[in-house]
Amino acid sequence: MNGAEPSTDGWFEGVDREDTDATAEAVRNGTADAPADWPARAVESGFASDEDDYYETLHEATMAATRAAVQEAESADDKQLIHAVRAMDDCDRTANELAERVAEWAGSVREDAGTGVEYARELAEKTDSDGEDRLVSLAQRIRDLDDEAAALRTHVQQTAPEVAPNLAALAGPVLAARLIALAGGLKELARKPSGTIQVLGAEEALFAHLRGHAPSPKHGIIFTHEAVQGTHPENRGSAARALSGKLAIAARVDYYSGERKPELDEELADRIEMIQARDTQ
Repeated sequence: MNGAEPSTDGWFEGVDREDTDATAEAVRNGTADAPADWPARAVESGFASDEDDYYETLHEATMAATRAAVQEAESADDKQLIHAVRAMDDCDRTANELAERVAEWAGSVREDAGTGVEYARELAEKTDSDGEDRLVSLAQRIRDLDDEAAALRTHVQQTAPEVAPNLAALAGPVLAARLIALAGGLKELARKPSGTIQVLGAEEALFAHLRGHAPSPKHGIIFTHEAVQGTHPENRGSAARALSGKLAIAARVDYYSGERKPELDEELADRIEMIQARDTQ
């Protein structure tokens, strides 16, 4: 024991009730060592005029504290990374969907019509549109979306290693960001077992399996990782398990310490090399 007197102050002690930030902070961080008749104490101290006034002020303070906590959580680095990678994927998806529309439209009026975002970019530069202004305008929107997706990808590639250095090193920045987004945050990802990480992004296939309509999925979005794609289909399950195991460790290290662990890279490379060696046997 350090001989300190137990805390008996209410959250409202020494707080200006008109200062919303101060009352919210008091509610979030205030503590007491024992329960007390806080409404009566608040009235006695002059903080509230009566019990109803106390509870009204407490309600306002707790609402302000909740808003502050939500804003703080949303401004966290991993949450900003989630917004960026989702926006990147939205831009990519929308650009490709609109490019299909442009290809279909252009095919009805141009003999040299092509397909895909690249064709839309070419069409966006046309100055002699000959009455095809709306088609060219749509192609320009696709070009802008494609440019925005590229800028967001660069941002994700720069940000992911700062948020999750080990995860980004093992998975690559974009895949790391997508895993964090699918989990709902780095904290949530760090708490997931490797088996769950292995099938993140394959929820539809997993639900179909649970209903007895499909086999169990071997992997989710980690399929895009070279360790899985570069392995013979017969051995991809083993590669996916090895990769997800190391990703689970990396996420935990990133969340709880943030210390870079290069040995994780080496261990994964050795394990994948052993698995891929089976491909030639």
